[in-house]
Amino acid sequence: MKWTEQQIPRQDGRVAVVTGANTGLGFETARRLAERGASVVLAVRDTAKGKLAAARINGDVSVRELDLTSLDSVRAAAAGLRASHPRIDLLINNAGVMFTPKQSTRDGFEMQFGTNHLGHFALTGLLLDLLLPVPGSRVVTVSSNGHRIRAAIHFDDLQWQRSYSRVAAYGQSKLANLMFTYELQRRLTAHGTTVAVAAHPGLSSTELGRNTPAVVRRPATLLASTIAQPATAGALPTLRAATDPSVLGGQYYGPDGLGEVRGYPRLVTSSPESYDLTVQQRLWAVSEDLTGVRFPVGRAAVAA
Repeated sequence: MKWTEQQIPRQDGRVAVVTGANTGLGFETARRLAERGASVVLAVRDTAKGKLAAARINGDVSVRELDLTSLDSVRAAAAGLRASHPRIDLLINNAGVMFTPKQSTRDGFEMQFGTNHLGHFALTGLLLDLLLPVPGSRVVTVSSNGHRIRAAIHFDDLQWQRSYSRVAAYGQSKLANLMFTYELQRRLTAHGTTVAVAAHPGLSSTELGRNTPAVVRRPATLLASTIAQPATAGALPTLRAATDPSVLGGQYYGPDGLGEVRGYPRLVTSSPESYDLTVQQRLWAVSEDLTGVRFPVGRAAVAA
C-alpha cells in the first residue's frame, strides 16, 4: 500500500514546530499538519515571509522568528516557544541550506554545518523537555541523499578552514543530521515517550538548489526538470515520519523509487558511515561543546 497524505491521522490537540516552514518542503509539511488539526508554529528567519505563508494555510498557524545561523536567535526562539507553548508534540527540523559559497554563521561555524546541524542540535536540546512528558512526541530531522557524498565528519577541520568544498560540506552536514538522530534516539529510549526519526525528500523542486555550483547548474536543472518531484511529494517522507503510528524511533524514511529520488515514502537505509556509534557519540560531544547546549537526556549505554 502506498502511503499518501490521506494516511495522515488527525492531529487535533497536537502542537507542531516546523523550521523553515515559509516555503518548499517545510511549508507543505506545515500546511498538511495544520489541515489535519495540529496547532503549527512556522519557525522562520524572515517573519514577513512567514506571515505570508501562514495566510495561505487553513488552520491554527502562528509564526516565530528563528535564524539558525545565530545561536542567540535559537535561544531567543526557544525561550519564546517555551513561554507560549507548555508542550510540543512534534519538532520538525526541516530548514537547511545547500552548496553555499564559503561563509560562516554569526558564531563562526561553516554555514552548512552550522545551519543544518548545529542550529537544529541546539534548538532540539533547548526544547526537548517540552516534548519528553508528551506520549507519542517526535523529533523529525530532515536529511538528504547528499549525506552519502564524500561521507565523513571531518573532526580535524569541521569548519573547513584549511580548504572548502561546498558539496562535501553539505554532505557532512546531512550526515551529521542522521548521526544526531540515531544518537538522540538511543538517549530517548529510556524515557519511553519521545522518539527521534529522520527523513529525506529525494530530489524535489524547491529553492534549496539556488547555490548549486555554476559548472553543474545547467545539467542539474535539466535533470531536475525531468525527474524531480514537487514539494508536495517531497514532504511526504517527513510527514510519514512525523505522523504514521507505525513509525519507530531511529528509523529513516525516503521515497520508494529508483535511487530514492522520487516516489512514495517508505522505510529506507542510510549509509554505512551514518551508523558508526563512535563517530555519533564524538559528534554529539563536539556539538555540545560548540553550542553550549546540554540535553536533558544522558548518554545511552551501548551493548558490546
